[in-house]
Amino acid sequence: MSSVTEGKAVELTIGGMTCASCANRIERKLNKLDGVTATVNYATEKAKVTFPEDLDPRTLVEEVEKAGYTAALPAPPAAEEEAEKKEEGQPDELRRRLITAIVLSVPVVAMAMIPPLQFPNWQWLSLTLAAPVVVYAGWPFHKAAWANLRHGAATMDTLISMGTLAAFGWSLWALFFGSAGTPGMTHPFEFTIERTDGSGNIYLEAAAGVTAFILAGRYFESRSKRRAGAALRALMELGAKDVELADGSRVPVERLQAGDRFVVRPGEKIATDGVVEEGTSAVDTSMLTGESVPVEVKPGDGVTGATVNAGGRLIVRATRVGADTQLAQMARLVEEAQTGKAQVQRLADRISGVFVPVVIALAVGTLGYWLGTGNGAGAAFTAAVAVLIIACPCALGLATPTALLVGTGRGAQLGILIKGPEVLESTRKVDTVVLDKTGTVTEGRMTLTTVHLAEGETREEVLRLAGALENASEHPIAQAVAREAASEAVVEDFANVEGLGVQGVVDGHAVLVGRPRLLAEWSQHLPADLAGKLEEEQAKGRTVVAVGWDGKARALLVVADVVKPTSKEAVAQLRALGLTPVLLTGDNEAVATTVAHEVGIDEVIADVLPAEKVDVVKRLQGEGKVVAMVGDGVNDAAALAQSDLGLAMGTGTDAAIAAADLTLVRGDLRVAPDAIRLSRRTLAVIKGNLFWAFAYNVAALPLAAAGLLNPMIAGAAMAFSSVFVVSNSLRLRAFR
Repeated sequence: MSSVTEGKAVELTIGGMTCASCANRIERKLNKLDGVTATVNYATEKAKVTFPEDLDPRTLVEEVEKAGYTAALPAPPAAEEEAEKKEEGQPDELRRRLITAIVLSVPVVAMAMIPPLQFPNWQWLSLTLAAPVVVYAGWPFHKAAWANLRHGAATMDTLISMGTLAAFGWSLWALFFGSAGTPGMTHPFEFTIERTDGSGNIYLEAAAGVTAFILAGRYFESRSKRRAGAALRALMELGAKDVELADGSRVPVERLQAGDRFVVRPGEKIATDGVVEEGTSAVDTSMLTGESVPVEVKPGDGVTGATVNAGGRLIVRATRVGADTQLAQMARLVEEAQTGKAQVQRLADRISGVFVPVVIALAVGTLGYWLGTGNGAGAAFTAAVAVLIIACPCALGLATPTALLVGTGRGAQLGILIKGPEVLESTRKVDTVVLDKTGTVTEGRMTLTTVHLAEGETREEVLRLAGALENASEHPIAQAVAREAASEAVVEDFANVEGLGVQGVVDGHAVLVGRPRLLAEWSQHLPADLAGKLEEEQAKGRTVVAVGWDGKARALLVVADVVKPTSKEAVAQLRALGLTPVLLTGDNEAVATTVAHEVGIDEVIADVLPAEKVDVVKRLQGEGKVVAMVGDGVNDAAALAQSDLGLAMGTGTDAAIAAADLTLVRGDLRVAPDAIRLSRRTLAVIKGNLFWAFAYNVAALPLAAAGLLNPMIAGAAMAFSSVFVVSNSLRLRAFR
């Protein structure tokens, strides 16, 4: 395959994939085209394809369809919305099939396993109930198996389809042409090895039960995959929907052009990236940069789209719009990080690539051997069906879903959401955990932490006067003081001093609250002890507000984003798991170092932008480390997607939660080590389940091929392996 230095790129939407091997097959098919480079993502059901200028994109769609799957080129917005609605209906269809399978298969399995329920002609009722399960509920497996067969491939769907159809087909033969249809027929589990024609045995419970169990696993997997694109949608939805232009008209944000001047009122989102032309304010940028302290802006300063104007009225000139904005660039970062993440193929799919053809060949060989030795068609078919039945992947299909369901159920009780089995592999290998500061290690909002008083002043009086004045301000720092003070004093002549603070008259006192420079302009200089405290607090990276009234500086109010009470304990637990914690933040180094020291973290990386967070994760990975990332903001979404294991705080933004592999519902950092331990335990159970599921089948296959295993015993062995797998998974309920 030749490479091209220049070409076009397109993102195809792929349909019909049922396992990671499907994605690999499509990728290989596309990459065989001259000049084409393709990456297929099974989780997002997308294919990113780079192709030469002279190649018609429809050729790519045709190649995918030749492989037995569907592909669609990017659609217009209206068609895209219609496609999304259609996709939303797919889980409903799968749910209907699952409910049908469960309702109808339970009595079939019960009658087969419990002899007292086997009333006269019970087997015909079993056939009536099992037929819709195998045909209707199991149709997705049969359809996929047929598509794979037409293209010379075999997957788990092939085993499921062949196993259930063989069991159902043999049961039909035994009922209509054998002795299984007699009114007094019973279905005992005889654990004896003997040669028999098997004409009195039916395996409807195997056909129905296998379909129901594996359909349940497929349903939960489908639900998880539907949320794959939520991170990108959550990012883009952060932006403003419409904007007021400087001339007073209001237009959709999509119509905004570079150079347009628009108005941003207090509390509104800034529509797009731009430069302030009029007004001063404090802008809350935490959702994009992680910076906990609002940024003061004035004419000439740049602002970023989707951040919130927390103070005064601004007029901004747009400099970047649409795909060029920082928000759009972050969305691309998330998308690229998700696409570039290594896809962990399920062990069952990898083995089935060899296991399925071997089993089919063995069944055909068994049939031919027994026919050739003159033992009769009944004995030959019995042995061949026994091979298929014992290889039928009931336990194999249950191995992952049952462990995942029990593990995620227990996780939910502990405040942990695991997206799917694909995320578990990396938890065993993680050696470094990167922690976002704001909202993860800290509370994520400004809080009044300390009040330094001048000689003769009282805390109560300082907070009463300062709190009343700050309560009239919309500034986040002012609100932190107001929340702590809860003052009801009356304010008169309130005024906002641009960039410095506020002033007013409170109960007859002329009060100033703001930067020390504001007080100095009124000749209210800090006494020596307060000046020393100011330097000390600022050295720690904290925000300090000075308070003065009646011509004298009275106090300093220290405001900071405080550390959560549980963070230090959480860091200690992460260390106990053998992980090295790293604090990563957009805050300045002084603040970050203070927080890191408080919770026991040695390595600090500060003053980083969202794109740089991704670079930090990549750098650590390049050093050979397996990185887990814990974050809560939109600014963390791309880094969460890039990391080997992403953990989002449930109290954070939807974008972070959608991009992460694990969600910590309670917002308590102590849940992070619990999540890693639970994930490791769940993965160990899944691997144990898969081992024993294959071990039962592999050990019994030679007996079945030799004609020493009655299909009924084969079904019993398969059922026992299923019980073992479920019981092993249920041990996760005791996780502490």
